[in-house]
Amino acid sequence: MEGVLFVRVNGTAKMFKKVLIANRGEIAVRVIRACRDLGISPVAVYSEVDRTALHVLMADQAYCIGPAAATESYLNMEKVLDAARKSGAEAIHPGYGFLSENAQFAGACADAGIKFIGPSAAAMQKMGFKTTAREQMQRAAVPIVPGTLRGITPEQAASEAARIGYPVMLKAAAGGGGKGMRLVEREQDLQSALATASSEAKRAFGNGEVYLEKAIINPRHIEIQVLADEHGNVVSLGERDCSIQRRHQKVVEESPSTVVNDDMRHRMGDAAVRVAKAAEYTNAGTIEFLVDEQRNFYFLEMNTRLQVEHPVTEAVTGLDLVQLQLQIAAGDRLPFRQEDIALGGHAIECRIYAEDTENNFLPSPGKISNLSVPEGPGIRHDSGMYQGWTVPLDYDPLLAKLIVFGGDRKQSIDRLRRALDEYYVGGIKTNLPLFRRIVQDKNFVAGDVDTGYLGRMLAEHGLRSSTDNHQIAMLAAALFQLQTEQSHKEVVGPGDYGKGRWKRASRTEALS
Repeated sequence: MEGVLFVRVNGTAKMFKKVLIANRGEIAVRVIRACRDLGISPVAVYSEVDRTALHVLMADQAYCIGPAAATESYLNMEKVLDAARKSGAEAIHPGYGFLSENAQFAGACADAGIKFIGPSAAAMQKMGFKTTAREQMQRAAVPIVPGTLRGITPEQAASEAARIGYPVMLKAAAGGGGKGMRLVEREQDLQSALATASSEAKRAFGNGEVYLEKAIINPRHIEIQVLADEHGNVVSLGERDCSIQRRHQKVVEESPSTVVNDDMRHRMGDAAVRVAKAAEYTNAGTIEFLVDEQRNFYFLEMNTRLQVEHPVTEAVTGLDLVQLQLQIAAGDRLPFRQEDIALGGHAIECRIYAEDTENNFLPSPGKISNLSVPEGPGIRHDSGMYQGWTVPLDYDPLLAKLIVFGGDRKQSIDRLRRALDEYYVGGIKTNLPLFRRIVQDKNFVAGDVDTGYLGRMLAEHGLRSSTDNHQIAMLAAALFQLQTEQSHKEVVGPGDYGKGRWKRASRTEALS
């Protein structure tokens, strides 16, 4: 279905003139580009430490919304809404992370007369809160992983773990991304893991509720992309295999999966559509499943937002998901039916992080002194960095995403190897060496991976993958502060790359 266009039909709503992007980094840049393609004026928000970030330089307007701490800036609903009102933005795109799955924020947007580009607050409450979603799926007869339907006390955790048997998984009810998640293999580790998971969930999502599931051994993590307009039409767009993970955080994603055949894809897609309809869901969403060694699949959760890995679906379907999000939010109908969707070729995405893979994945903030990104057939690079920019320590270390596309999986892997050889980021450490190992690994090449694959591969290469990097991050923060204590006091220019390219910065509202 490559080359499909979102064609308007008579009577559809008028497209937004101005959209505020309530995010930062590569996803903010991605949304800005989609806005420009549709003739929409993009508005950025930024924290004090992100004053010269790429998304700020690219937007038509930019508003400072507070200090570096996310709770005082990107997570501050009133400041984001105030920036939208000041700019005259008619809609807000939340990206992923931060406020993207916050039902209260979606409701506040509606109350303010500003369109939230995503599901309704009611749908988000049904599906964004993991325990509520599990209850919904049980009623809809969608298979779920055995476990609790609500958050648990220490006493309930002990009894439920004993009932379903170890190993078990503790998960944050209010969010994902590996935060508030712990694998527990022994009874004696349960209570400390529960306390740690709850504390981490509280810090990340403002809610410490944790539930418990049976841990499925050697599962595949397969997710289905869905799109739903505001007229009752829902389609699934195939699967993404997200099994290569570190600390429950996806690292490599690909589409299609080597374990999913046509029949399984149909059944999973049908289940995903039922999930979305049961929730009265609109806009882009993702239904995540765990697949066991017998290829049985179980509903895991629904991500009520755009996913980091959406480009691999774009590559194999020929669709622009961010443009579709904007058009659905403006009231347009989906211009295609389920039978029109066809997958073609193979796509792989690598998440490029500012971290030292040779030193326990220690965060690696600092100034990017040199940058050379891969180009050529089948290569896409979604990035929030540029040469001369200083990477802050205050946020998730995701710098960019490298996406490759080929006619089949072999060609995709060959192109990925070439792209990784061309890729260079100077001045900081990145996880590029990890990907260069992965693409040479025989198990990856054979498509023989599961959620434990990366841990085993790291062990084979003598690399550690700590279960808790909190103390390491604290030490890194102290070192970074000593090295760059003046950087937050001065406005640092974007360097030659930025000066030559991002001339719109002179039109921004608030680089002050």
